[in-house]
Amino acid sequence: MEFPVDTVVRDKKILYDGCFKQGYDVVLGWNSVLQFLKHIPNDTATLVITSPPYNIGKPYEHRVEFKDYLEWQRKVLKRCIDILSPKGSLCWEVGNYIENGEVFPLDVYFYNIIKKEFGLHLRNRIVWHFGHGLHASKRFSGRYETILWFTKKDDYIFNLDAVRVPQKYPGKRSYKGPNKGKPSSHPLGKNPADMWRIILRDWEKELWDIPNVKSNHPEKTIHPSQFPIELVERLVLALTNEGDVVFDPFVGVGSSIIAAILHNRKGVGVDKERQYTDIAFERITKALKGTLRKRPLGKPVWRPKGTEKVARTPPEWNARARTHTKISEWVKD
Repeated sequence: MEFPVDTVVRDKKILYDGCFKQGYDVVLGWNSVLQFLKHIPNDTATLVITSPPYNIGKPYEHRVEFKDYLEWQRKVLKRCIDILSPKGSLCWEVGNYIENGEVFPLDVYFYNIIKKEFGLHLRNRIVWHFGHGLHASKRFSGRYETILWFTKKDDYIFNLDAVRVPQKYPGKRSYKGPNKGKPSSHPLGKNPADMWRIILRDWEKELWDIPNVKSNHPEKTIHPSQFPIELVERLVLALTNEGDVVFDPFVGVGSSIIAAILHNRKGVGVDKERQYTDIAFERITKALKGTLRKRPLGKPVWRPKGTEKVARTPPEWNARARTHTKISEWVKD
C-alpha cells in the first residue's frame, strides 16, 4: 500500500507516517519506537498501554542478552513516562521470559524498573487468564499474563462505572444493619476484577478471563502475539475520558488504537514491522467504517456443555484409562 497516508474516514483524521504529528484522531507510525517517541511532546497521552516484545524469539523480534533487553525497555519506558499526562496511567502487559527451561517472570523485573527507578505507583497487578497456548512437557503450561497498571500521581482517572459487569446475585439483600432488606449489590453491576477461575484468594479480585487471539478468534491476523481488542477496551474505558490520547509503543496490528477510536478517544501507535502497520491501517479503517470483525466487549467465554464431539473422551483414551486403573490397583495391592 502507499506510504505515507494522510486521509479522513468518517470524519476522523488519520495519519500513517514515520513520525508523530498533532491534529489527528489517529496517528499510526512505521518506525523504531525510540525514534517515534522523540516527536511526541511531554504530557500528551492519558494512557500508555502495550504488550512489549518478550525477547523469546518470536518471528518479529531479535533475541538479545536479557540484560540488554531490559536496558532497551528501560529507555522506552522512560520516554513513555515523559509523554504521560499527570493524571495518566501506564499499563505494561507481559508474560514470562524463558531461557534453558527456566522461567523469569517479566512483571517482577518491570516492577523494579517502573516503581523503584521511575517512581510510579502500582495500582493493580491484573492477571489475564486465557485458555489456549503451547503445551509444556516439563512444567505446567502457562495460561496467564499480567498487566502492571501504574499511575504517575495519586490523582488519576478511574471510571469504574464504565466497566462494571452484571452481578452474579443481583437480588441479594443485606440481612442486618441499617441497610437490612435493601439490595446489597451495586445497581450498575460489579467490579470486573471479581472474575476468577482457580486462583489464590489474594489474587481473586485481579483476574480477568478473556480469550487470547488464536486461530478461530474473529480478530486473528498474521501477528503471532495479538492483543485482544476487548482487553484494551476495558482499560481505555476505565482509565481515560473521551477525547484523551491512548498511545501504544509496540502497536502491532493496531488493537490498542482500535479500542481507543471505538470509544471516542484518540489513538497513537508505532511499530517497526511494516507488514503489521499495513494491517493495522486496514483494521483501523474498517473499525471506523463499522466493518471490522471483533469479539464483543463483555461476551462470556464459551464453555463446552459436554455434548459436543470435541468435548467427548476419545474411545482409545477410555481403554488406556482402564489399563491405567488396573495397574494402579495392582501397585496398591
